[in-house]
Amino acid sequence: MDKTTSYFQKIKFFLLDVLFPIHCLGCQAEDCWLCASCLKKIKLRDQQFCPHCEKIITPDGRSCFACKNKSPLAGLLVATSYQEPLVSKAVHLFKYRFLETLAEPLSQLSLKALRSYELPLPDLILPIPLHPRRLRWRGFNQSWLLAKNLAEKLLPGLDLALADNLLIRQRYTLPQMSLKNHTQRHQNVRDAFTVTDPAKIKAQRILLVDDITTTGSTIFECARILKEAGAKEVYAVVIAKRDHGKK
Repeated sequence: MDKTTSYFQKIKFFLLDVLFPIHCLGCQAEDCWLCASCLKKIKLRDQQFCPHCEKIITPDGRSCFACKNKSPLAGLLVATSYQEPLVSKAVHLFKYRFLETLAEPLSQLSLKALRSYELPLPDLILPIPLHPRRLRWRGFNQSWLLAKNLAEKLLPGLDLALADNLLIRQRYTLPQMSLKNHTQRHQNVRDAFTVTDPAKIKAQRILLVDDITTTGSTIFECARILKEAGAKEVYAVVIAKRDHGKK
């Protein structure tokens, strides 16, 4: 990090400390955004559904028998509910107030879900990529931070393979939350992603990581591109699923 970058980082953190003093979003305890006690109170989702039809309860959020051959996504694990006040508030601050340190406690929710269910261990973990334009605006890719935490902590003592440049967003798209229905969201991300090195994807079992999903259009599109590149199976994990039509 050069001196100029370091200087601006210090200004950034100073302003964040002034505008957003660090205290638990639940109990107001100081020096953390989500204390261990409040994090423990967030209920994990007790049922998982087929990510394609969203009607059939399935083990571990796998695609149901009827949808298995229709969907490039083998399963979607949703850790908790977006209706949990702490979850929705933390995710909003993480993404739109640029509070990077929320990645660690939020990733704990996905980590708990992965340990509670029985999705197969991935050969490779991939974050949902941001377009460079949005990455410059936000300053970090929230999905990458979550994925990094999972790769380091899912198997204590063993880091799982993680890459942030095999799946990239080649086309700038509108924010999905600004679009009203499934058709618009699907069209918005169609062919927005590409695989840079198919040889590293071929025959791999991949875990996609994202923060929030609504219709699942982004995750399904990424899964489609990865399957076309030769991936063996594609699963995904998200912190929460937002109801259709809710921002």
